[in-house]
Amino acid sequence: MTELRTRRPRRRVDGVLLLDKAVGRSSNAVLQHAKWLYAAEKAGHTGTLDPLASGLLPLCFGEATKFAQSLLDARKAYVATVRFGIATATGDAEGEVIAEKPVDFSRADLERVLPQFVGSIAQVPPLHSALKFQGRNYYEYARAGIAIPRAARQVEIDAIAIVDWAPPFATLHVACGKGTYIRVLAEDIGAALGSCAHLVALRRTATGPFAVDAAVTLDALEAIDAGSRDALLLPAHAPLADLRRLDVDAATARALREGRIAAAPAGATGRYRCFDGGGFVGVVEADDDGIRAVRLVRTDPLPGA
Repeated sequence: MTELRTRRPRRRVDGVLLLDKAVGRSSNAVLQHAKWLYAAEKAGHTGTLDPLASGLLPLCFGEATKFAQSLLDARKAYVATVRFGIATATGDAEGEVIAEKPVDFSRADLERVLPQFVGSIAQVPPLHSALKFQGRNYYEYARAGIAIPRAARQVEIDAIAIVDWAPPFATLHVACGKGTYIRVLAEDIGAALGSCAHLVALRRTATGPFAVDAAVTLDALEAIDAGSRDALLLPAHAPLADLRRLDVDAATARALREGRIAAAPAGATGRYRCFDGGGFVGVVEADDDGIRAVRLVRTDPLPGA
């Protein structure tokens, strides 16, 4: 893939792109490349994948960035390849080998220990990560050889299943909540088996309601014209698929945009994706007092609309 250096005019782009990130580039690098291809004013990704990982990386453009947190918080699914018997400094294939142990357990042994990692579990985040301690990233301390305290955090693992077992390798399907480090999970499973382990490959297959089967690669995105790229964008409210839909009239939408509380339809309570005849209004909250805006989108039309 060629380096992109040409400056081009930015334009307003609103929507969500389901990108299938390839191995070898950072999440920010592919985000910036896609942002350049769309000539977008504003863009952000919804959950970092390490350079060695591939798979689904939803990108939010324009007004969709207001709702990116929904995808950052969403459940995710991965296919992970674990190499047992070798531990590395980083917990993945990039790190130097720091320990070796026998792999003298069976698939049945692996199946036996996996349930202890399902549910709410405590996980110590890796030193080689972007978490912060006293204003600096963990990995900065790791590179400097400085030890820092790392408190265990509760993470949610919904399910772990063995996809393939070819000792010393296992391929696992993992469904989990936000903040889960799959490389730490691999290390902990290795320790539970009396061995050690590290992650050699990772592919994200789902984020919230979205699956990698519906995603496009950066190479494919680069090969099509601007109109075809725009056609791939999901609407700005796509990250909010878990919220119920609420349709309101024009007067109610106007009141919301003006910061006023509007009368709520009978029985409406909680948060909604709100629409009027002109399209998506934003996220609103309804209770006995009425409807109020939580986060609204711009109402001015896109250029050329």
